[in-house]
Amino acid sequence: MEKEKLIKSSEIIGGSGIESSLIQLIQDHNLTTIKTREQTDKAKKNALKSAIRVSDMLVDTVNGGVQETFVNQKRIEHEIRALTATTIKFTKQTDQWLTASHAINSALKEIGDFENWMKTMDYDCKIINAAIRNIYKP
Repeated sequence: MEKEKLIKSSEIIGGSGIESSLIQLIQDHNLTTIKTREQTDKAKKNALKSAIRVSDMLVDTVNGGVQETFVNQKRIEHEIRALTATTIKFTKQTDQWLTASHAINSALKEIGDFENWMKTMDYDCKIINAAIRNIYKP
């Protein structure tokens, strides 16, 4: 828009030598300034677009890692629940085995006690039998 004004003003102004040369220099300077400003604005817009694209890519990269971590966390939590259930099951089974083992040990103790009692009774019976024989010995 400013470019068009400068071009029109240069067409309107006609003049002689130095004046027109100075006006032409000012107009050239103004055109160069406008072009530079347009290039700067374009470069700013491109830089902003690039920065936004880089930012989006970084966010996607971070979010991808976060999402993968979240999925792994859920999988680990599921495995923990499954292992906890299995551990509880094995604990109950181990308690049952311990109860059965204690019962067997108690039964074996009782058998050992009974066998010992039987040996003691046998020994006592032999002593009594020997004593009775000695009494009735002619």
